[in-house]
Amino acid sequence: MAETRCPTDAPGHSEFDQVNCTRSANLATGLDQLLSLFPVYLRTGASRLMRACSRLACLLALSLSAQGQSTPPMVPQTVEFPSGKLHLKAYLWKPAGTSPFPAVLFNHGSGGADPDHTAGMPITQSANVLAPFFIKHGYAFLYPFRRGHGPSAGQAPFMQDVLRREEESKGKEARQHLQFVLLTTEQLDDVMAALAFLKTVPGIDSHRIAVAGNSFGGQLALLAAERDKTVRAAVTFAAAAGSWERSPELRERLISAIQKTTAAIMLTHAENDFDTTAGSALAAELKRLHKPHVLKIYPPVGLTADDGHNNLYENIPAWEADVFEFLDQHLKP
Repeated sequence: MAETRCPTDAPGHSEFDQVNCTRSANLATGLDQLLSLFPVYLRTGASRLMRACSRLACLLALSLSAQGQSTPPMVPQTVEFPSGKLHLKAYLWKPAGTSPFPAVLFNHGSGGADPDHTAGMPITQSANVLAPFFIKHGYAFLYPFRRGHGPSAGQAPFMQDVLRREEESKGKEARQHLQFVLLTTEQLDDVMAALAFLKTVPGIDSHRIAVAGNSFGGQLALLAAERDKTVRAAVTFAAAAGSWERSPELRERLISAIQKTTAAIMLTHAENDFDTTAGSALAAELKRLHKPHVLKIYPPVGLTADDGHNNLYENIPAWEADVFEFLDQHLKP
């Protein structure tokens, strides 16, 4: 498909002239250019509401582009799996083609303002935004909702509510410690239960599985890869960016995890994440151990550290090629 080029460098053309130009481009090229403009649009100082709406529109456009112009929206299969005595839900997608497929289990973050949100959007939308990119590259995609989150909200209290109550009664340090305890116990238990379930799904190659995650979910991905030696690779987005400096016990635990894991590890941050020290420190330890790994620090995105922390969603074109090159290297023949 020919690319339509817009005169962004011509005198007198503004950022919004570029938007008008992309509207006249073919669909695929137009969507890519619209997304590339999003960080620029954020820097123009648009209102918070407009920024949020524009972000959602760009995510939708990207997702539709990944699915293809003539392909109907991909509806996930809602599955249920046990975690101890709990019955948790997950969304599952499989790509077209001949099975068995390599698969990626994706871990969402620690939650937003309520059980139905993560990374500033509905948690189910988060799953639907990411899935088309993994399907496009030939991967089955499992997005489990851990206890207290999204479709699994009825199975346990919402994690952020538990943490808020702890801080109100005992202070910030107690909250930080409780978050670590939940990370390494019940939240990790849910991930391991989802991983065990994924291996039993018809059409999934149980020997070609990777784990990935955003923020708190990235920490879970590293711990899951340590515990299950059959996991081939782990990919983290903004893992421990808000907790690395505040939690010595977390630093020690994650370093221990990467020392013991047999999985290849990819660590990613945006430059304007809350803090990129976690990725750099973990990569330095992996280098010392001569273990396969990749560290990517991407250019700043958006206006704030929150935007940078959500680089997973804010700037998919920045990481897509790198992540799937890494996954293909370790999961595909």
